[in-house]
Amino acid sequence: MSPRSASVNEELRRRSRERLLQAALELVGERGYEATTLGDIADRAGSARGLVSYYFPGKRQLLQSAVHRLMNRTLEEALEREPHTQDGDERLARAIDAILGLARDEPVLMRTHMAGILQAEGFVQCAEQQRLAELLRDTVLRHGTLDVDRDYPMLRALLMGAVFAVLVPGAPMPMTTMRTELFERYGLAWERGFPPDDAVVDDEGSGESPAHGRAADFSRYFEPLRPVERDGQSK
Repeated sequence: MSPRSASVNEELRRRSRERLLQAALELVGERGYEATTLGDIADRAGSARGLVSYYFPGKRQLLQSAVHRLMNRTLEEALEREPHTQDGDERLARAIDAILGLARDEPVLMRTHMAGILQAEGFVQCAEQQRLAELLRDTVLRHGTLDVDRDYPMLRALLMGAVFAVLVPGAPMPMTTMRTELFERYGLAWERGFPPDDAVVDDEGSGESPAHGRAADFSRYFEPLRPVERDGQSK
């Protein structure tokens, strides 16, 4: 049997990393952070347990990368949703609603992510985080900033603060209140973005995740697996 080509090995490594990221989201969403082990994640991903430490220094870094991927792809979906627009106000409103929506839809994951950032390991500068940063910087630019190096970190801090405020155990802020504050700060009309339905209660998102205790489908946030070539042939 001829040895695998460099491109085949690269694709296999990419597949393994993608599966680990997806498995981390699924298991932490279902069980919570403490009840999920790296071995559990490797088993769910169908990977050798040693591969987890090959790609990630530890569980906290793996989860941060996975949640950054979730945030990045969620933001991409929101910005590209029809009707497609280049309007700076609309794109910023969609970005705010996308991140607040994750606090509503996946509070277990987002609360765990925020707690992890405050740990000694701090903020993970991974490829997923860098893609998310690029999208947010572009959103700030399209909104008309004169100083993106000042205004992008401010938007990031405000979004992180809003997510924290919505999810803080015991004293959550209503999501509509946080949305109103952010929209007023940036001069955005309430009907921009994805306004919450009138039937949505103000304290939504303050409880446990809708996905907690059941399997969630995160597959759309991960790149499809490409065919692996063997001996120059596509499979």
